Amino acid sequence: MTVQEITPAVDTDALLAGAQFADAFRVETGDRNLDARHAAERMLASQPRWVDALVSLRNFVVSPLGLKPSGEGAPAPRGMIGIFPVLSETPDRLIAGFNDSHLDFRVVIDVTAPEGVRQVTLTTLVKTHNWFGRTYLTIIMPFHRLIAPTLLRQVAG
Repeated sequence: MTVQEITPAVDTDALLAGAQFADAFRVETGDRNLDARHAAERMLASQPRWVDALVSLRNFVVSPLGLKPSGEGAPAPRGMIGIFPVLSETPDRLIAGFNDSHLDFRVVIDVTAPEGVRQVTLTTLVKTHNWFGRTYLTIIMPFHRLIAPTLLRQVAG
């Protein structure tokens, strides 16, 4: 169960126009019945403790700065997956995320089966609005690059 970093293969402008950051990771799974919602639930509904600790630390640090704590905000049109509001959903793709004063982000979970091999791809898109958003993105990027593959491993394993 190897997670591979790949070139994002999404229409960035359609999902988050003006996004300055995009990355994607992919894993194969033997679960032929897996759809995008179930993949997202496996990834985001129960995170490893160290990820929960990082999210709690993030919420503690950014709260005095007026940023939304992860998992809070306006109700999502299609509910929540973990701490993320679901913005749209089909059996093959789930899009979650929200807009904030410093940046907007989208998490895109795609489930495909090219040549009969079931693949789950996690794509992250970010559009920053100001210097604080750019600084925030720079600070969280090393953690993101650890967390994204870890979450994908929960789908395959």
